[in-house]
Amino acid sequence: MDTGADTSHKKWRRISFISPITRRILAVNVLALGLLVAGILFLDEYKNNLIEAELSALATQSEMFAVALSEGAVTETASGHYRVSNISKQMVRRLVKTTGTRARLFRQDGQIIADSRRLVGAGRMIEIEELPPAKGSVSMLSKAFDVFDHIMLRFLPGRQFPQYIERPDQRITDYPEAVASLDGEYIKSVKAGKGDLLVLSVSVPVQRYKQVLGALMLTKGSSAIDAALYEVRRRILEVFAVAIAVTVLLSIYLSGTIARPLKRLAAAAELVSHDFGRQHQIPDMSARRDEIGELATTLREMTDALWARMDATERFAADVAHEIKNPLTSLHSAVETAARLKDPEQQAKLMTIIQEDVVRLDRLISDISDASRLDAELSRTKFDLVDMGAMLATLVDMHNDYNAGSPKVRLEHIDGDKGSLVMAGMDGRLAQVFQNLITNALSFSPKQGRITLAVVQTGSEICIYVDDEGPGIPTGLEQKIFERFYTERPDSEKFGTHSGLGLNISKQIVEAHEGSITASNRIDIDGEVVGARFSVSFPKVEI
Repeated sequence: MDTGADTSHKKWRRISFISPITRRILAVNVLALGLLVAGILFLDEYKNNLIEAELSALATQSEMFAVALSEGAVTETASGHYRVSNISKQMVRRLVKTTGTRARLFRQDGQIIADSRRLVGAGRMIEIEELPPAKGSVSMLSKAFDVFDHIMLRFLPGRQFPQYIERPDQRITDYPEAVASLDGEYIKSVKAGKGDLLVLSVSVPVQRYKQVLGALMLTKGSSAIDAALYEVRRRILEVFAVAIAVTVLLSIYLSGTIARPLKRLAAAAELVSHDFGRQHQIPDMSARRDEIGELATTLREMTDALWARMDATERFAADVAHEIKNPLTSLHSAVETAARLKDPEQQAKLMTIIQEDVVRLDRLISDISDASRLDAELSRTKFDLVDMGAMLATLVDMHNDYNAGSPKVRLEHIDGDKGSLVMAGMDGRLAQVFQNLITNALSFSPKQGRITLAVVQTGSEICIYVDDEGPGIPTGLEQKIFERFYTERPDSEKFGTHSGLGLNISKQIVEAHEGSITASNRIDIDGEVVGARFSVSFPKVEI
């Protein structure tokens, strides 16, 4: 037998630091929490709301700036038309100085008039770029969070925006929203800028008395939005870190309350399976009011049942050896004696003894075979509904029809109760029980005696009493007569006619049907024994 796989499995089970159950519990809990947090971190809707709020603020600013420019930076020409004056450059820079936005003003011909980020000086254009605030010292935890946040953002889906392109020589045609504003439209747009930043822009017309003089476009980066999203994600991940730590600890504790007892049960079962001296037992965990406590209790009961079955098998084997040895010894002695005898009459007597011993052995082996198959048959066979009333009536009729001259058997229903006598069982084995009891009663009944089968229903049980008019059961042997190979026969009966297994088999069958069988003596009004009574009870099935 190859036990390499079993040995390696046991070795792995001993050295495994984290049990498979622990890993599964951790995986399920962490995965569920991770999916929940991933869903929360998908802040696309929240980001859209922030963008809309920022665009609304830009729209309000741009309208105010457009009104200010139309009032303070517009001059009237000699022809009576209006145009944007050069003072608009200073006004644009001052209007957006404290807002953090960028303003660009275009004329009707598409030329850029003013750009708050560009200055003209010393014969060249100077572009102003706002730098982010200087960061102080950053902790390792913050760095780790930043790396994790950056990686996470790469996997989270997001809304796609058109690319923002800014040429060195800017014209209004580079910005479709500004072109649309020359037609009097108010346009909002969002574009993808450098890195992960977005560029929010609002373009409005600059007009005087319904005459569109130019287009004002305000733009702003998404740094404030990104900072808000970053802070939200950071708070969520902080809560997630605490939750994951608690989840892991609780999962380890939970798995420990499951895995450790199961390991104890497995180790104990392994020791019990190799223990021939019964020094080891399954741990008693009945105090646990859960499935593991039920499992431990069931394993203990199963182990006790197996030991009891092994003990019964050992006793049965010893009893069989003892019972078979007696007729074999008699046979051996008779055969040896017959070989030495010359008298034909004596040889004939010995041959009779040999034949009786052979018959006795045949009957004994047949009964032993039936008893050995009984447990397996009762455990495998599916029970059917059995009408006990009909079965008992058939047994009584069969006996009275085919056993003329023997004591009569009659069937009585106490108080005339002939209602439902249905139970779940094996009709063949149940018939065997009452055949054995009737046969046993016939052995002790006088020739003119009477055997009565009385049936009564008591609550949820069917009770059958088998009464005879024999000498009764010797005092103190009411339970012993059900033991295997025990025989207590009448003096008139030839020795070896019965194997002593009939009542024992009957008891096994009755108990397998969740019933009970007892023996007692019937006493008359004078206190005299007037026969034996065997009482059998079964649970009734309501139909």
